[in-house]
Amino acid sequence: MRRALRVAIALGIVIVLAAGGFGYWFNERVAVDRSLPRSSMVVIVPSGATGHEIAARLAHEGVLTSAFTFELLARLRGERSRMQAGQFRFAAHLTQRDVLRQLVEGGQQLAAWVTIPEGYTDAQIAGTLAAHRLGDEARLADEFARGSLVFDGRRTASLEGYLFPDTYLIPRDAKPAAIAKMLTGQFRAELPANARKRARALRLTIPQIVTLASLVEREGKVDAERPLIAGVIYNRLRRGMPLQVDASLEYIFKRHKDVITYGDLALDSPYNTYRHAGLPPTPIANPGLPSLRAAFFPAASEYLYYVAMGNGRHAFSRTLAEHNANVARYLH
Repeated sequence: MRRALRVAIALGIVIVLAAGGFGYWFNERVAVDRSLPRSSMVVIVPSGATGHEIAARLAHEGVLTSAFTFELLARLRGERSRMQAGQFRFAAHLTQRDVLRQLVEGGQQLAAWVTIPEGYTDAQIAGTLAAHRLGDEARLADEFARGSLVFDGRRTASLEGYLFPDTYLIPRDAKPAAIAKMLTGQFRAELPANARKRARALRLTIPQIVTLASLVEREGKVDAERPLIAGVIYNRLRRGMPLQVDASLEYIFKRHKDVITYGDLALDSPYNTYRHAGLPPTPIANPGLPSLRAAFFPAASEYLYYVAMGNGRHAFSRTLAEHNANVARYLH
């Protein structure tokens, strides 16, 4: 029994000494090693990269001597999940501690990744960019409101609807005009190659189709249903029926409303598609690719109505009687 106790004590001493030796080696030799980078360099850390992936990329690019020890350092400091993505400039001969601090604090970050969600308005996009320290919110919003594009000789009223939702690597010093150009450039790239031909076939202009796409974006939740929703809107337009799109009416309000009241339905606004037939005068949001494609390639159907079922999907109907039955079933 005593022998077993002595062995256990000796083993414990060995473990403590080994841990101490490892700690000394790691802190005094590895974490403060300055052999890399050999010169100043710029590296892009991909958006959504894990701590392991970041360490591997920096080692591959020559910023770190070892991905393993860097990741271990990040784990020991509890900062593995706090490292930021973006474009960074790393000076020559940094310690691994310096590199980690830079990634966590955003030092020497030349460009930041930012994701623009589908269905955001210009104002929401300006707020998102400002939250990522990519400009002043008011100046960005003003640029988006004053900017315009031209399609088939028709100039848009603003950039609402044309700031394409995506993930962008945006330079820290980018001006609002440059950011707007980046987002609208991506919008043009995502337009169908035959957009002009499709617009003529649908008897609308490209800006009108973008407006329709914005309605689809705000009304739809499931991508598979978006062409059907677009088809309903086209069917109602052809018949001269008011679109009665709640999302368009909600665009009037500064804040989201969970319930549209009878008073709201009486508002005299071109965005009130209950009172005014046809499309609203401008897009009400910035549509993503599924909604944009749905607007250019709507599903052929006889549906004139749809109602939310409460699970993200909609019940579609051809007649008012069918629609009223669906409303009674899903909304009461």
